[in-house]
Formats: sequence, structure tokens, C-alpha cells
Amino acid sequence: MTKQDKKDVHSVTPEVIIDFLKSTIPFNELDEKALLKVANNCIIDFFPKGTMIFKQDETEVNYLYIIQKGGVKIYLKDEEGVITLKDFRGEGSYIGALPIIQGTKANLNVETVEDTFCFLLKKEVFLELIEDNPKFAQYYLKSFSEKFLRTAYQELRQHRVAPRTEGTLYMFSVHVGDLVKTEPKTIAATESIQVAASRMAEYHIGSLLVTDEKGQVVGIVTDKDLRTKVVSQGRPVSEPVANIMTSPVEKISSHKVCFDALLAMMSKQIHHLAVEKQGKIIGVITSHDIMVLQGSSPLYLFREIVSQRSIEGLYPLSQKVPLIVRTLIEEGAKPNNITRMITILNDHILDKLLSLMVEKYGAPPVPFCWLLMGSEGRKEQTFRTDQDNALLYEDVDNPQKKKEAQEYFSAFGKEAIEHLVKCGYPRCPGDIMASNPKWCQPYSVWESYFEDWILRPEPKQVMHASIFFDFRPGFGKLDLGVRLRDHLTELAKRQEIFLLHLAKNCLESKPPLTFFRNFIVEKDGEHKNRLDIKKRGLVPFVDFARFMSLKFGIKETNTIERLRLLYEGDHISKELYTETVEAYEFQMQIRFVHQLQMMEEGLQPDNYINPSDLTDLEKQTLKEAFAVISRLQAIIKDLFPLI
Repeated sequence: MTKQDKKDVHSVTPEVIIDFLKSTIPFNELDEKALLKVANNCIIDFFPKGTMIFKQDETEVNYLYIIQKGGVKIYLKDEEGVITLKDFRGEGSYIGALPIIQGTKANLNVETVEDTFCFLLKKEVFLELIEDNPKFAQYYLKSFSEKFLRTAYQELRQHRVAPRTEGTLYMFSVHVGDLVKTEPKTIAATESIQVAASRMAEYHIGSLLVTDEKGQVVGIVTDKDLRTKVVSQGRPVSEPVANIMTSPVEKISSHKVCFDALLAMMSKQIHHLAVEKQGKIIGVITSHDIMVLQGSSPLYLFREIVSQRSIEGLYPLSQKVPLIVRTLIEEGAKPNNITRMITILNDHILDKLLSLMVEKYGAPPVPFCWLLMGSEGRKEQTFRTDQDNALLYEDVDNPQKKKEAQEYFSAFGKEAIEHLVKCGYPRCPGDIMASNPKWCQPYSVWESYFEDWILRPEPKQVMHASIFFDFRPGFGKLDLGVRLRDHLTELAKRQEIFLLHLAKNCLESKPPLTFFRNFIVEKDGEHKNRLDIKKRGLVPFVDFARFMSLKFGIKETNTIERLRLLYEGDHISKELYTETVEAYEFQMQIRFVHQLQMMEEGLQPDNYINPSDLTDLEKQTLKEAFAVISRLQAIIKDLFPLI
């Protein structure tokens, strides 16, 4: 007999119940009248430790159980008696909602893990609340992503980032197709440059799509082309426009949002995009269209970076990135959008800096590639991420040329790091930078590094994996970096011992939750009562994505892209993919908001959040996010059962 069949239940004064429910999600959404109705239809019951409240597929669920004190474990048992632990729930949590809503018997086993008191709310009253209170219903009826994240993101923006901009911002809601006002203007590839210029002046536009004899779009010519390819070079205007057009035309789908168009323009350093709908080009949008739409656009900063002619002129520009990020957070940007924007801006600062340095130093003795590692390699920088970089150059056989290359790149790497520091990017505490001779080496040395780390894995080598194995080529002859990535990808997926060490490392980080799902925080010291959301929350997700990608030969370095490719390759389920991305992004959002607040208070940003600063919804969502860590680690244990 389950405890639900017992009659040893007791009434309790409505005031006691109401006080408790006012601090319990989602009952705190109810008005006083609804709370009083709940209180008048609640009883309290006591369940000693070890009591089976629900038996899977047996118990008729007639009450919603709200845990007032104590805790329960929830688990499944298969036909062979194998138990799969699903969850622990403590004070303020509930059990029984799903079977009541679905009209079924208990779908899980629920057993108390200590002496537990529960408020029991009649099934009929609970269903009435679902019917009459949309916000209350949303909590129970939606999936994890819909139930928590949207509202939690909104709370993070509204309560912790004070708005500075007026009106509504549209970068993440307006579709590219909505910016197209007129049919695209075209010109035949055989027409003259003069005709093109005349037509642009007639239509008051800055570009024309160029078509072939079949009427297919084969290129685009812009007013910039007229300036840089015709006027400045003294080219005859009688030449066909095909001689100066850009081909192929960069396109974007009409259903994409304007933020995607902005990123495309910035990453490709263009100002025009053809808008495509159902395979047909319906118009052209410009960077000006987006700047007008947003008012304060990252394009202004992007143009400042591109137009710089001195290294010193780059120094203050990275200080403007937080202003861009603040605007994106206000607009409702998800962390993946924010990190993509930070990456593009930082990459352009690096590209301009190193280009100006090459001009200063002269052409390098051999081709080289600047490597970005750690969070830079994953395209996951936040505010003032420490530098993690290296320099890779082609092998040289000639002793004199070899010495020349060593001297050139040694001086180049050291000066580049100094300039990056002045641009606002702190040095790596572990000295993993191109200024360190160990990390400024020819291709063959880098190849031997990775072979040593993979074939002879030790704790230090596994630590290197968390930084070096996330590298991407950032400047120079990118093929050198691509070649190294191909080599390590092929090598790593075949080395079970190396992967075993990585798997063990992934399992060392436990979710920062107590047995009853309270946050585990620092007990003393500088960060007392705070939680390192990077180390305790985000790193397990990054480690999982890296490990799985190396095991299955995936070359991508970005965590969310790695997860997507793992899902598309049938290495993780769609449900786990969705849960993991949402949990990861919510933590990143908390981290961004926390760091932005610190910077606006004149403090150096860190990763230590105080859970008590979060709203109830944010706390609940963060706990759900941390709980995903255990599910990721279960996947790893399935792959390596003997760990």
C-alpha cells in the first residue's frame, strides 16, 4: 500500500499554506483569491524516510504533492529491475503534475530519502488552476525550454540590465525580406560601365545586379566598384560592366533576421547582400539599411576597425565592444549571437593589427598562421577574455633561412602580444601565447606536440587538450592551421587510451548542486557564498562537446556547433541536444549579465555569481541547467563503462 492510500492526513491553517506558496513557483503567480482556494483545498501529510509515495504504472494520482520539507528521489525501473535515477526534488518542488494532466497512473517511482512533509492539493482544484491561470499552466504544460528559458531570459534582461536605448530594437525580430522595398535593378553583363553609372544615378541606388544572356544573376556592381576599379585606375567607361563586377553574389535568405545579415556583411567585409526567396532574388539590402533600422549599429565599430591605418589607433576600439554587447542583451540576443558578434569584432581587430605589423616587418620569410585557442578558438569570448594564441609557420630546410624565420617570428610574436595587451586583451596567466618560444614553432614541431599529447597522455597533456585542441586558424596562411586540425582529428579518434583520459577528466566536474538541489557555493575566502559559473557550470558542457567531437572525428571547435554536428551524426538524441544547448546558453546569459554589471560598476569582470541575487525563476532554471551535466556524464559512462 502506498502512502497515498493512507488516511493519516491532517488539515493545516490556510495562512501557513499561503505563506509557503507565495515563495513557491508557480503558485507565486496566483492572486490572493486563488491562493485562498488552494489553501482551503490542501491537507498536509507526513512520509517517513523510505516511503514509496508513487509506484510506477500502479499508483492512482489524486493529489498534486508540494514538498514542504524533506526530499524525494524519482526513478524508473525496467522489466529487468534495472533502476535509472531521474531526479532528486526538495523543498518547494512538486510531484504528480504530469499524470494528473495526462489522466494516467504514476509514470515514475517516487521514494522519500528523508522524513518528508507534503501539502496535498486535490486533483480537481489543480486542474481548475491550470484551466483558469495561463501563467500557472505554462509552468507545467511546457517543455524545459519553453517552461523556463524564455521568461528567465526576459527576467535577466529586465531586472538586471537597465535599458539605455529608447524604443524597441529590431535586430532579432525583423526578417531580411521585410527590408526589401523595391524590385532589384539589373544590368546586362555586356552593357558598359558608363551605362551602369548612369542607371545608378537615375535610380538613386548604390548597386546593380548583373545578369547574363539568360537573365540569370551572375554578379553585382556597386558605387564602390566605380570608385576603386574605374575612377582610381583610369579604366575606360566603355568597358563591359562584367569586367568590374563582383561574382558570385553573396546572398541571404529572406526569412533570416537582420542580425544574421549584419554578421554576414561584417565577416565578409561587404556592404550589399542579395535577398533570396524560394530560389529567386527579390532585392538587395545594404549595411545602411541595417544601421537605419538599429540606430546604433556594430557596423560603426566595424568600420572604425577596418579604416584604421595605425596600430595605436586600434588600442581604444576593443573598449567599445561592451557597448555593443549591452545593446545585444537589451534586444534579446541569445549568448551564441553575442559570442559570434564579439568573435567577429575581435577577429577584425586581430586581422588589422597583424596586417599592419606585416607591413612594418616586411613579408615573412615563410608563410605562417596565427592560431587562436581556448575560448577564442571556440568563438566563445566574453568580456576581456585572456589571450590564448600561438604561431605556426612552414618548415624550412635551409639553415640560414631557418634562423631567419626563427628571428622574424620570435620578434613578431612578442610585439603582437604587447599590442594586444594595449588593445585590452590580458596576457594568458599560463603564458600560452605566441610570444613564448615554445608556442612559436614550425609545422613539424606542432605536429609532434599533438602526437605526444595524444599518444602519451598524462594529466598535463589532458590539461593541454582543454586549450590547444580547440584551436582555429585566425590569420595568415589558414591552410597551415586547417592541415594541423585534419591531422589531430584523424589521430585522436583512433586513440582509445587518450580518449579514456579525456573521458575521466569530463567526469571529474560534478553538478554544483547538493543532494536536495541547493547550490554549492564557496564557503569562505574572497568569493564566499558565490559560485564559479564558468568552472562549475559551463566547463562540463565544453568538455563533453570536445571529447565527443574528438571521438567521432568532428573538426568543429565551437561548443554549440559541435553539439549540433553530434546530433546530426546520431551520436546524441534530439532531446539531449536541445536540453544541452539551452542549458549551456542560459548559463552563458547569466555570465554575460553578471560581467556586464561588474564592468558598469567599474570592477574587473569575473565568473563568480551569487545565487541569492537571482530571481526564483532564474534559480530554478539554473538548477535545471546544472542537472543536465549528469545526463551528459551518463553518455560518457555508456561509452566507457569501466571508468
